[in-house]
Amino acid sequence: MNSRRDYRSNRAALFDGLVEGGIRDYSSHEIDEHENDRAIDGLQDRVNILKRLTGDIHEEVEMHNRVLDRMGHDMDASRGVLSGTVDRFKMSAPHLF
Repeated sequence: MNSRRDYRSNRAALFDGLVEGGIRDYSSHEIDEHENDRAIDGLQDRVNILKRLTGDIHEEVEMHNRVLDRMGHDMDASRGVLSGTVDRFKMSAPHLF
């Protein structure tokens, strides 16, 4: 009789949480955790996409800043050359100014 009880307890331990057809009987707490885990995975995917997107935006902004810096330096150099040209012109034709 003892062996029959052991068999039943072992069988119960083996199939604990299973219902007919092999489907696990989830508690609402386990379902909520599963849904939360899926939501977290979805949010993590979205965060990764946003990180890549903002990284691309950052690189583009940095590139534009470099272009603007070079343009500023070029304009400063042009201003210097033009100022020197105007000064020479003023010395050669003082009566025009």
